Amino acid sequence: MTIRTDHDERARRQGPPAARPLALITGVGRTVGIGAGIARRLAASGWDIAFTYWSPYDDRMSWGREPGASEAIGRALAEQGAATFAIEADLADPDTPARVFDEVEQWMGNVTALVMCHCESVDSGLLDTTVESFDRHFAVNARATWLLIREYGRRFAADRGTGRIIGLTSDHTVGNLPYGASKGALDRITLAAAHELAHLGVTANVVNPGPVDTGWMPEEVREHCVRSAPLGRLGTPQDTAHLVDFLCSREGEWINGQLLMSNGGLA
Repeated sequence: MTIRTDHDERARRQGPPAARPLALITGVGRTVGIGAGIARRLAASGWDIAFTYWSPYDDRMSWGREPGASEAIGRALAEQGAATFAIEADLADPDTPARVFDEVEQWMGNVTALVMCHCESVDSGLLDTTVESFDRHFAVNARATWLLIREYGRRFAADRGTGRIIGLTSDHTVGNLPYGASKGALDRITLAAAHELAHLGVTANVVNPGPVDTGWMPEEVREHCVRSAPLGRLGTPQDTAHLVDFLCSREGEWINGQLLMSNGGLA
C-alpha cells in the first residue's frame, strides 16, 4: 500500500473553503525536520496545510522513526489556525503523486502552493552505490518531483499570480552521489516549471538550505560546518522556512525561476 490517510487527521477547516490558501508540503516526517519547520511557518502566515510523510524511509535511517510525529505536527499547525491533512505516501511509486492530489482535493480543496521537501538520501559514492539505490534516489528525488509538478499544473485552479512551486535541493555529491545527482535533476525539473507553467501565473524556485542538522550530522561534520560558516553556526529549519514563507507570499512573486542559496554564506 503506497498511500494511507488517518481519519483523525482529516481536514479541520475553519471558516469558508477559500478563507485560507492551501499548501501541499511533501517530506514532513519528523518534528525537527525542515519540512515541519516550513509547515509551521506557513500555517502561522495563514495557510492551510496538507503534508506527506513516509515512515519506512525513517526506519532505514540512523535517526529512526519518530512515533506520533504526524499527529504532533498536525496539532502544532492547528494551534496556528490551520486546517491540516496528513498522508503517508510512498513517492517511489509513480502512481502516488496523483493519488496524493486526489486525496488532498477531496478533503481540503485545490492546492495553491506545492513545497517539495521529500527525499531519498543514503550516503554512497561512485564505487559503492548499488543500482537499486541509484534507481530509488531518482524515483523519489527526480521522478516524483516531476509527477507532483505535473499534477499540480494539470489541476491548478487558484487565482493567477498566487501559485507557488518550491523544491528543496542540495549540491552535495562527493560520497553522496545518487542523492546529489538526483537533486540536480530536481533543480532542472522545478525550474522548467517557471516557464512551462507561466500561462497559469505560477512561480517556481529551488532553495538550497545548506547544512541543516536535523539529527543526521556526525559531530565532526557539525564542527566542520560551523567553522566554515561566516556566521559561525549551522542553519536551522526556521531559516529555510522564512525564505519559503516569503517566496509563497504576494511580495515574493517577482522571484521566479531561481536556485536560491540559503546557507549563511557557506562557500
